[in-house]
This record gives sequence, structure tokens and C-alpha cells, in this order.
Amino acid sequence: MRDSSRRSSFLLAFAGASLLVLTACGSQQQPAPPTPEVSVIKVAPAPVEIADELPGRVVAYRVAEIRPQVSGIIQRRLFEQGSEVREGQPLFQINPAPFRADAGSAAAAVKRAEATLARARTQEQRLATLARSDAISGQDYDDAVAARAQAAADLAQTRAELDRRRVDLGFATIRSPISGRIDQAVLTEGGLASTSDTNPLATVQQIDRVYVDVRQPAERLEALRAAARKGAANSGAPVDIIVGEGRVHGVKGRLLFSGISVDPGTGEVIARVEVPNADRTLLPGMFVRARLPRLAQPDAIMVPLQAIAHMGDQTSVNIVDARGKVQARKVVLGDEKDGKVIVESGLKPGDVVMVEGQDRVQPGATVKPMPWRNAAPAR
Repeated sequence: MRDSSRRSSFLLAFAGASLLVLTACGSQQQPAPPTPEVSVIKVAPAPVEIADELPGRVVAYRVAEIRPQVSGIIQRRLFEQGSEVREGQPLFQINPAPFRADAGSAAAAVKRAEATLARARTQEQRLATLARSDAISGQDYDDAVAARAQAAADLAQTRAELDRRRVDLGFATIRSPISGRIDQAVLTEGGLASTSDTNPLATVQQIDRVYVDVRQPAERLEALRAAARKGAANSGAPVDIIVGEGRVHGVKGRLLFSGISVDPGTGEVIARVEVPNADRTLLPGMFVRARLPRLAQPDAIMVPLQAIAHMGDQTSVNIVDARGKVQARKVVLGDEKDGKVIVESGLKPGDVVMVEGQDRVQPGATVKPMPWRNAAPAR
């Protein structure tokens, strides 16, 4: 009985001591959680240019099909196939003998007509004296005047025929109308060159400068026009040409405003770019890529894409105010470039935008802003 009473007293004392310990522990204040760290950037206006890289096709600056203007047998080919030729350089020689004979015959006809006119003029002058003294009738003098006029007309006709025959004789030597590179010849010596043949004897292409025709959606036509107008003072907006395996052509092209048209079949804009090509690297028919300017802003505000939050059709960013509080801000976005997007409205210079850490905080929370370090490699 005494042991039982002693055990009960011990349990009561232990329980009381435990209660005192628990009460003391409960009265101590819990430590506050640490302020979350977030990555931020301070936005500032900066110039930005955006271009569209699109496929294009190289077109010769000028193309001349070499066709005969008189028919005849080709005696000589006067050029090396695939070589550079000059404007006016002889390319083919057609047998000139028939045309030289025709020119000689026409020259003889001119001399005959000159003699006839001289005789008619003398006759008219002689009869004029007789007509003033009424030695002959007026009809005889009128006939002499008409004969002199007809002889003058015949002389003019024969001279025109001589000029035509000389032109044909000149056409027997076929010359290049432009300077450029000539391709293979269709006919060789002994072949018949005919004015009715649909195939040209050869083709000359001027490629010391070339065109690159690029297609893109018609809705970007106004942007192309703006780029062309902006570059008009500098001979056209500059365009990079990409050749080979991503290699940039050493010389920039220029966007031609006059070369912009809309393909009625596809509704696409066909933009023409002129590119200097002194080293003949770009050849007609070659497919390349062109970076056409689409947008140029001198003071654009851009933020990383991961800073943008999408809620339905609305977009927003989180900013950190001077007190370290998070605020949501609706924004209107523009074009993207290199992992960033242009903010058309909703931000102003100096705003601190949260880039990383949005998933750990809510608007109104206090955060510790840290500079954002872009891990992506610079382009």
C-alpha cells in the first residue's frame, strides 16, 4: 500500500515536470522563413534590328539571247565557251559573201539613180528657159519637172536599199549586246543560222552583280516597303546573303523597292535584292538564303522569354518594386529575337523584371532580387 502511494506521487511529479517543459517550449518564438531569392533584370531601351531569313534564288542582272538577224552559214565561232565577253565583241561570223554582193548591187543602183536624176535636172533647167519664151508648151515643162521629182524619189529609194543591204552585211557578224559570261554555243562552224529558229545561238549573262528573288508572306509587304524607304538614302536597305553551309556572303546586298511585287498565284511577296558579285561566287539558278530586314527600333525594351507569364490571351510579367514587393504587370508583346521578346507597352525604363523564381512567389510577396545570369551562349 505504501509502495503504491509512493509510485503515484512519482508519476504526478514527472507529469508536472513534463508539463512545465512543454509550456516553456511552446512559449519560445519560431524563426521566420528566409526571404526567397529571385533573378531579375533592370530593363533599359536599346536599339534592335530583326530580319527574316528566307530562301531565295539567284537571277542574272541582265540576260541576252544571241540570235541571228540574217540567215546564213556560220563560218567561225569567235569566243571561248564559258568565258567573259565584252559588249560589242564579235561572237559568230556568218558567210558575208551574199550580203556583200547585195550591198554592191544596191550601190550600183544608187549610182544609176544619181545619173538619172542629174539628167532629169538638166532637162528641167533647159525646158524652163524655153518655157519662159513660150518656145514650148507648159505641158512639156510640167512633164520635165515631174520626171526630175521622180528621179529624186528613185534615188532616195535606192539609197535606202543600199543602207539596208549594208545593215544586213553588218549583221553577218553577230556581236554581244552586253558584257557578261557566255555559255555553250548551240551551233558550230558549218551550221545554218536562221532568223526563224526558236533556239538562241548562245546566251550571255551579266553576273558581276546579280539579283536574289525572295518570297515571303504578303502581310509583311509594308515592313519591306518601310525598310526600302529607310535605306533609299543609302542605296537600299542592307541584306545579308547566306551561301553554302551557313556562310555569309562577303558583300551585302540591297533591297530594291521597285523590285517588290505580289505573286498573283500564291499571294506571296517577291522581294528583289541586288548583290555585287565581282568574284562570280553567286551563279544564276543557285539557291541561297537572305536576311530581309523586318523591324528596326532605336529604343526597344526587351525581356527574356522566360519572364513572360501567359493567362489565356493575356500576357504579364512580375516586377519587383523599390520595397522588394512583387507586382504583376500586363504587357503587350512584339517580335522575338535571340531568346528575348520586345515589350510594346506595359514596361518603362528602369523597371526591375523577374526572370526566374516566379513559381516560388505570389504577387505582394517580399523577395530578394538577384542579378539574372543568362546561361545561354551569346549569338
